[in-house]
Amino acid sequence: MNIQTAEESDLREILELQYLAYQSEAALFGNKNIPPLKETPDELKEEFDKGVILKMTEGDKIIGSVRAFEKNGTAYIGKLMVHPDHRRKGYGSMLLTEIEKCFPGKRYELFTSTRSKDNIRLYESLGYRIFDRKEIDDELVFVYLEK
Repeated sequence: MNIQTAEESDLREILELQYLAYQSEAALFGNKNIPPLKETPDELKEEFDKGVILKMTEGDKIIGSVRAFEKNGTAYIGKLMVHPDHRRKGYGSMLLTEIEKCFPGKRYELFTSTRSKDNIRLYESLGYRIFDRKEIDDELVFVYLEK
């Protein structure tokens, strides 16, 4: 596995991976109307311009990605994704560890849905702790984790 900083030319492939990888998250709610499945190429380009996007490749194919930006001493991490065929191999942990290295000495923050038990377990295993919860509606509650 190779992890490196994504280039602008990688964004289309990363967005395609995102649409695939977040199907499992949408299934937790029985609803495909979630932000990662609606992100546009222009919105992804804004994130690219604002922070760091890493890609994990196997050969010439992107099989994982994560992104982050820093504001006021906190690195906000998001869109950690691994291709469904490559899950449960430790790649998510590798990506999260690498994105943290892009922001040494910072506080790290990320969030996920309370229904995403595997995500919460992964983040906690890497030293993240829940510090806040936000109820979006009857179906959706986010937990915010920090390290």
